[in-house]
Amino acid sequence: MALTQTADDEHETPATRTPRVAIIGAGVSGLCMAIKLREAGIETFTIYEKSDRVAGTWRDNTYPGLFCDIPSRYFQYSFAPSPDWTRVFSPGPEIGRYLERIADGYGLRDKIAFGHQMTEARWTDGRWRLRSADGHEAEADFVVTGCGFLHQPVFPDIPGLDSFAGHTFHSSHWDHTVDLAGKRVGVLGTGSTGVQIVTAIAGGTRTLTQFTRTPQWIYPAPNPRYTRISRALHRRFPALSRRAYRGYQWTLETLLFPALVTAGFQRTLVDLTCRLNLRTVRDPALRAKLTPTYEAGCKRLVISAGYYRAVQRHGVDIVRAPIVRVEPGGVVTDDGVLHELDVLVLASGFDTHALVRPMELIGPEDHRLSDAWEDGPRGYGTVAVPGLPNLFMVMGPNSPVNDSSMFNVAETQVGYAMDMIQRWRRGEIGAMTATRAATDRFNRELGDAFTGTVWVSGCDSWYFGADGTAEIWPWLPQRHRELLDTPVLADYEVV
Repeated sequence: MALTQTADDEHETPATRTPRVAIIGAGVSGLCMAIKLREAGIETFTIYEKSDRVAGTWRDNTYPGLFCDIPSRYFQYSFAPSPDWTRVFSPGPEIGRYLERIADGYGLRDKIAFGHQMTEARWTDGRWRLRSADGHEAEADFVVTGCGFLHQPVFPDIPGLDSFAGHTFHSSHWDHTVDLAGKRVGVLGTGSTGVQIVTAIAGGTRTLTQFTRTPQWIYPAPNPRYTRISRALHRRFPALSRRAYRGYQWTLETLLFPALVTAGFQRTLVDLTCRLNLRTVRDPALRAKLTPTYEAGCKRLVISAGYYRAVQRHGVDIVRAPIVRVEPGGVVTDDGVLHELDVLVLASGFDTHALVRPMELIGPEDHRLSDAWEDGPRGYGTVAVPGLPNLFMVMGPNSPVNDSSMFNVAETQVGYAMDMIQRWRRGEIGAMTATRAATDRFNRELGDAFTGTVWVSGCDSWYFGADGTAEIWPWLPQRHRELLDTPVLADYEVV
């Protein structure tokens, strides 16, 4: 597909302008933006995708045991519910297939430029000029980033890691050619990914060692299958899927998520549930290894009904001693023990602060995003950045990714971007940039709101930037929807 977009501007009046829109990424966010543009009758858009397939995070991650920790009937577009989820919490491959079906069902394939890693977007002469890694260029009136926050793997800085003689791979690039049967396997990491992998492969290896720097609280939510009858009913009566979506949304936003924001009954109940779950570990020494020193919810809760059973299996070991180095034969911890391994899995997570990086965004007067974000991502309303006109971010800084469905967040932010694009389309506004004053006010309000939340109760997590500033949403998801319901033009410099 050619990268250069064109628009027939002849005979156009301000009331009928046609916006050229460049969408970065063909995952949850990018596909949502494309669908809403098409529904508004706008066809002058292109999705630029670095890979050769859609689905983003759910394309890249294929490790054993992968599932989403938000219920499947809520972890989907509200306008395109699927009746075919097989479990309450969706297995990763099903989410990938769902997004593939969305791309096909909405006819988006011919609007996607696959294999193009966009490296730069520069605002010049009232428009964006984009460049990809292979040198192709494009122009657009608007740029909408849908890169997600789980696309840049983090590799641990451990001496000798490259010297390991066995198989080593990051969880987001699982090597399915490696047969784990009869192997001594090590898993580095104890977040959701590490827990899901250990739960899935325990009992199928010769030995399994999980290197645990910081134990996690485990919330024991079961993941039952949906019956064929249930799926058939949802297929026959679509209203059931819509009601299930709203039901799960209400349950999470009313019963669970408030535990994160304010102290009270919900927080006490979550903490008690996690502690009772930990008591199912019979061996006191192992239970001590698995006991966190912070309040439940301070780090993102890990959902698993089987992890504690898995780590009590024969041949599974939890190692809390810090890693000193990696040798050809295995991992050496600071107690002098060499843990001999054949396979080392790096479940070390992602740089959740990277967002659009490595893409560089350059506004007027050479205002660069990399400079503005030198101390961490900062933006306005989770969707805009001062100094960068006609730019909207989906899953931008401080988006409520910690306590909501990514699909719901994407729909909210896409709706906001569409409102602004439609104003431009009608000729009400031209270039628009969030003001620094509005951005500073928004970030002050964010900072003040963290007082009393569980996230500042005493732990270190990916919710915080290098300077110790929290980079998540400190309120309930309802407030995010209210904030973005109607753009406040007074918060923008508008031409």
